[in-house]
Amino acid sequence: MKLLAFAASSSSKSINKQLATYAASQVKHSDSVDVEILDINDYEMPLFSEDKEAQLGQPQQAKDFFAKLGQADAIIIAFAEHNGSYTAAYKNLFDWTSRIEQKLFQNKPMVLLATSPGPGGASSVLTAATTSAPYFAGDVKASLSIPSFYDNFDIESQQLSNPELQDKLHSALALLAN
Repeated sequence: MKLLAFAASSSSKSINKQLATYAASQVKHSDSVDVEILDINDYEMPLFSEDKEAQLGQPQQAKDFFAKLGQADAIIIAFAEHNGSYTAAYKNLFDWTSRIEQKLFQNKPMVLLATSPGPGGASSVLTAATTSAPYFAGDVKASLSIPSFYDNFDIESQQLSNPELQDKLHSALALLAN
């Protein structure tokens, strides 16, 4: 299985990237799983608008991101929440890529995650992502919010420290293999 994981954040200190990377490492229990961790900063483009699209066409970064999604057998995305919604960096990448093909997730099984430092666990953006993904051919197998990241994730060992959340994550990830 080729597993693609990334954080929907451009922050170099993204806790969602830590979560996505950790989640992907939990799937890699055998040599049959090839994990690739993407950084959405590698796909930075001008802010999407119809005028920019007319001027630039489809940027290579959007084509490359669409190809990465297509090459994956399964996808893990961890969503950062900015003011209750997607980060501007992710939304822009999503907007450009959806102009190549609206069904940009290409029927891939997905586990959607989100975390934040606070008790809400970025649940607003996770709900939005989970609700909208099927319209873009995302086969959402599970979603999980991790509240109070610094209370539930050990930064030194880079792993969840809350056994209940660990069990929930493992149950969610097991659905990718089915």
